[in-house]
Amino acid sequence: MDFSDATLLIVDDEKNTREGLRLSLEDEFDVYIAANSEEAEQILKSEPIDVLLVDLRLGGEDGMELLASSQARPRPPVGILMTAYGSTATAVEAMKRGAYDYVSKPLNIDELEIVIKRALRSRKVEKENVSLREQVSTRYQVENIVGSSQSMVPVFETIKQVAPSRATVLIEGESGTGKELVSRAIHHLSGRPKSKLVTVHCAALSDQLLESELFGHEKGAFTGATERRAGRFEEANGGTLFLDEIGEIDLNTQVKLLRAIGERTIERLGSNKPIKVDVRVVAATNKNLGEMVKEGTFRDDLFFRLNVVSIKMPPLRERKEDIVLLVDAFLQEFMKENSKSHMELTTEAAQLLLDYNWPGNVRELRTAIEHGVVMATGKKIGVRHLPRFITDGSLVSLRSATGPANNDQSPSLYSAALDGDLNLAKMEERFIKLALERTDNNRTEAADLLGLSRRTMQRKLKEMGLVRERERGGPDE
Repeated sequence: MDFSDATLLIVDDEKNTREGLRLSLEDEFDVYIAANSEEAEQILKSEPIDVLLVDLRLGGEDGMELLASSQARPRPPVGILMTAYGSTATAVEAMKRGAYDYVSKPLNIDELEIVIKRALRSRKVEKENVSLREQVSTRYQVENIVGSSQSMVPVFETIKQVAPSRATVLIEGESGTGKELVSRAIHHLSGRPKSKLVTVHCAALSDQLLESELFGHEKGAFTGATERRAGRFEEANGGTLFLDEIGEIDLNTQVKLLRAIGERTIERLGSNKPIKVDVRVVAATNKNLGEMVKEGTFRDDLFFRLNVVSIKMPPLRERKEDIVLLVDAFLQEFMKENSKSHMELTTEAAQLLLDYNWPGNVRELRTAIEHGVVMATGKKIGVRHLPRFITDGSLVSLRSATGPANNDQSPSLYSAALDGDLNLAKMEERFIKLALERTDNNRTEAADLLGLSRRTMQRKLKEMGLVRERERGGPDE
């Protein structure tokens, strides 16, 4: 990541300290300096500062006060506190005032650079998350359907066009693609928001029960019919009836359904009395109804009646550019549900989700994110926090988890680790060393990259004699 455009404001009342820091850091960052709070406030007003590095004691002033006031700005910088009086109490108070981190004097420039770069990465992720949330809440959704891919554009356009009409709609697509969400969007945009949306899952009922569920029955119409019951058509009168998995209904029920849609009239089981209904029908299927018509298992006249307007929901594997937006939407939902906040995926976990084929589509992704939110104990959802149906798969899963680097010229960990013999112990050591290189010697990120716990990673480093080497290489995080 290039930090040359990042702006850093150093506030210290000791001239030698602030000048020395500027000389040490100006090759990496665009550096401003101030001797006191007043000078710092002027710079904060006039310049878009990314990181504020402030001394705890500024002569007679309190650096924490400046830190706190900076966080109230419309575009607050990431705050880092410098102190020669480091203690746990100081650290806690600094965090309460909005500090990202604090460093102790005398300063180690290399360690300070690491902290500043971490702060900048944090700021970048935060800005991206805010941007994504804004996109999810406005531009890229109709009702609760999220997407920005080209394949979703016709879906949104058709929903908006057909919703105010009375036309029947057939929604086609694999299980888990969001067909029921489309039915809700059509209903909510229909101009009859106070009317009912009634859903019938056709595949869940036997033929006789489905017929009774749709049209109702009179007392004694069949064994167990102990009283009169209104059906779902009557319940949805004035509103929308959503028939999910319409391809599962038998031919006899198809005849009655055709009449109900065409004539807007139903008869309860056990009765010859027609009942007028004003119902808009939306149906969905994961089957090819056209093929079923050819096979004789679905009536062609009913198919044409249902298929006045068709909406095809693309599978998630064909709209992977929507995964980031969907993940953010699900994170917001499940963080709220589980009383958690500010959670995000590690780069490796995100790459794994992008590489996965998603046979269960959006429903499967939603399950994966809920699992991650529940299982993660910190703010980061790593590979190890995702469900096993995604992470299992031996080397195939590892290849997905590590993924190709952002630069096409850089090999993935998978291919790099296999660039040698297939001795299992040697491969494991190569994977670990490559993961450490890829994460700038950060043990926690390397563990996430490999789907290991921190404790397992530490044990393997000790077994391989890499702990001392790592410790000489620099800070762990």
